[in-house]
Amino acid sequence: MATLVESSRTISDSIPFASWPSGESPEGYFASPLGPEERAYYDRNGFLVLDRALTSDQVSTILADTTRLCRNADGSVTGISPADPVLSDDEVLRSVLCIHFPHKLSPSMHEALHFPAVVQALTTLVGPDVKCMQSMLFIKASGKPGQAWHQDEDYIPTRDRSLIGAWIALDDATVENGCLWVIPGSHRPGVLWKQEWHEDRRFDCSLESKNFPYTGADEVPVEVKKGSVVLFNGYTLHRSLPNRAASGFRRSLVNHYMSAQSLLPWKADPTVAMGMQDYRDIVMVAGTDPYAYKGTEDIAKAFVRPGGQGGCVDWVTREPRPYKDSQR
Repeated sequence: MATLVESSRTISDSIPFASWPSGESPEGYFASPLGPEERAYYDRNGFLVLDRALTSDQVSTILADTTRLCRNADGSVTGISPADPVLSDDEVLRSVLCIHFPHKLSPSMHEALHFPAVVQALTTLVGPDVKCMQSMLFIKASGKPGQAWHQDEDYIPTRDRSLIGAWIALDDATVENGCLWVIPGSHRPGVLWKQEWHEDRRFDCSLESKNFPYTGADEVPVEVKKGSVVLFNGYTLHRSLPNRAASGFRRSLVNHYMSAQSLLPWKADPTVAMGMQDYRDIVMVAGTDPYAYKGTEDIAKAFVRPGGQGGCVDWVTREPRPYKDSQR
């Protein structure tokens, strides 16, 4: 088995949407609502795109809240100090790579959990009862790193393999500015591949999946227009490369969902048997919650994800994770 390091495909960095044949969106890009044909495509490939599903007003409102959160005037986002008022919006945005759980602080991002086109897609791909447990806001200014190969179930385990990510493009996402790359069909084995430290400054402080049976010929770029939503299975291998554009941002809002019919054994409670672990800081977005009798909790707080500029540490041992070119 070979770990995929670089794509063998030649896709222009400098020409936006060079991966689109004849300027038209490729296979796997669909308009809402989704139906059986789109469900079959998702089942085969482990991802699809809702092409331009959000309105420009919806995107603009989320972007305004993005700037507000990055300025952090009230100190509600852990890990960043309130921005100096003299700094421009662009200067403030460049200082942050990613904020976890922004829906806890942003009305527009909380509303985005329930966008009708997304909910219709979720009920088609996952089932009638759907809950959300996490959101992430990526700002990714020019020069900022991407995230190495991984599967979302590495971080959010579900009992029934129903995890699905909804990656909302707040800017046009291209090869040059660090769009998603996926390996179609990589969800089908149902295997979570071993993760190791990558030592690569192109990527943030997350680990990298290794030793999977795919090569560079298997990966595809997912270039999308602003307002589009990439939906992908929790077992689908995906990554993003750094934003290599001369300026600007590749902003995205990523929400994670799963079937509400499954328990969520995330952030284990030591007082509860493993088979009954069920994280209850959730938002229902469709159907009914069979476990509503448990109530919900407000556990997670918004915080900044480490981007690697100040060094990386192991999340468990707290030991440093050096890059290859670090001073030793």
